[in-house]
Amino acid sequence: MKIQQALISVSDKTGVLAFAKGLAAQGVKLLSTGGTAKLLAEAGLAVTEIGDYTGFPEMLDGRVKTLHPRVHGGILARRDLPEHLATLAAHDIPTIDLVCVNLYPFAATVANPCGVAVGANLPEAYEKAFKTDSTSAFGGIIAFNGEVDEDIVHAMSARKHFVEVLIAPAFSAAAKTLLAAKQNLRVLEVPLQAGQHALELKRVGGGLLAQTPDNFNVQPENLKVVTQKAPTPTQIEDLLFAYRVAKFVKSNAIVFCGGGMTLGVGAGQMSRVDSTRIASVKAQNAGLPLAGSVVASDAFFPFRDGVDVLAAAGAVAVIQPGGSMRDEEVIAAANEHGLAMVFTGARHFRH
Repeated sequence: MKIQQALISVSDKTGVLAFAKGLAAQGVKLLSTGGTAKLLAEAGLAVTEIGDYTGFPEMLDGRVKTLHPRVHGGILARRDLPEHLATLAAHDIPTIDLVCVNLYPFAATVANPCGVAVGANLPEAYEKAFKTDSTSAFGGIIAFNGEVDEDIVHAMSARKHFVEVLIAPAFSAAAKTLLAAKQNLRVLEVPLQAGQHALELKRVGGGLLAQTPDNFNVQPENLKVVTQKAPTPTQIEDLLFAYRVAKFVKSNAIVFCGGGMTLGVGAGQMSRVDSTRIASVKAQNAGLPLAGSVVASDAFFPFRDGVDVLAAAGAVAVIQPGGSMRDEEVIAAANEHGLAMVFTGARHFRH
């Protein structure tokens, strides 16, 4: 199929100018949007801005650019079906034979983690996170919030840790050389970002669900002590860490933590008490003691049974949003076990 017309609309414009020049040299007509169209035009390329092509301007802060039959008809029409081509001709819709796009630069978030940790340096954080669940970590994704150097790559190799995706804001030259020798590894350099996008999209039957993201990041001032015993400063630090991890674990989510690392993660169960049991069993399988640990629950405990299970496992403090009809029963159970419990007033409930 001869490419006669191409649509180019990219967020990351690295290399796009050279690509567009190559298309233009082959006689391909260029369609583009917003900043991409401006870049191509300033470089002297003949480009048609998408608003001029459709007869409708970009709108809603650029969210609606190419949603038009003149664009989607030209892309989706099957060239092997005469009736499709006849429809395009009847409505004066040229074909669009090539589409060049990339995703917005979303912040790197690894959801449903099997292990998370903080440390004095990245190798220490990696070692601690790996201990949580080394079995589930096989063939997984690792995300760092700092530059990956050769020490981290050597640590992964020493553990024979097979990883499919490695994400970090930067990689040293030595690390890139070592990683290039690994097969079936995708390395993504993603800058750290403070903000989040205004909407998240989820696929549902027959369409898309648009919803605002979970922007709540728990702070010490959000905590309300509801038990007779208050958590110590060290426990508060671990409670905050555990609750931030729970935000990215599929509900029902239970996270045991201690010393700046996850000890056991229970995710995605139909009942909260089952997630609690699973998290406890995972810690046991990993040889990580739960005595003196803290626990985060992404939503309220509907009954006291989950508190009974985590107390029996050795936990000493709990963080949860509160808001259950049986909060008093749950608080009484915590007092009975000598636990410290704090409410955040906001749940995560990731699905």
